Amino acid sequence: MRRVVVLLAVLCVCDGVKFGQLCSGNPSNSMRTSDRWGQGHYGARRQTRVHKGLDIVCTDGSIVYAPFDVTLHGKVIVYEDPTKAAINSGINLRGEGQPITNFYSLCFKLFYVQPDETSGSVSKGQRIGTMLPMQSVYPGITSHVHVQMCDKSDPTPYF
Repeated sequence: MRRVVVLLAVLCVCDGVKFGQLCSGNPSNSMRTSDRWGQGHYGARRQTRVHKGLDIVCTDGSIVYAPFDVTLHGKVIVYEDPTKAAINSGINLRGEGQPITNFYSLCFKLFYVQPDETSGSVSKGQRIGTMLPMQSVYPGITSHVHVQMCDKSDPTPYF
């Protein structure tokens, strides 16, 4: 009897796109680890829910940059809770890439950012907004930009 072995290659769309610096003061995109409010990795427990994003350390008031060439697709409202109005802003973004021959568009959101603009194209490294005052809502938290994929998949491989 003859055996046939089939090898499948899986190409991750993340091979073509890596996030550049998101926040001034954090050139390596250090991730939020653990603080009194929890942890910042994708899948971390949040009382009755699961964290569907990745938290990148950013000091309140810092400049937020485009992590690669992106198109701005409108403002995000983060919370319905009026007590969190100080940090209730973000932005929808899309970036395009071509790993090998597969064309794709990467859709993601940045939370806790006051965007400078909400439409148009922005080049990698260009200022897109300012980190909002997270300490005013969550004293003692490690201030951060929350990166969330539009489909709520894990953004970690892009860093």
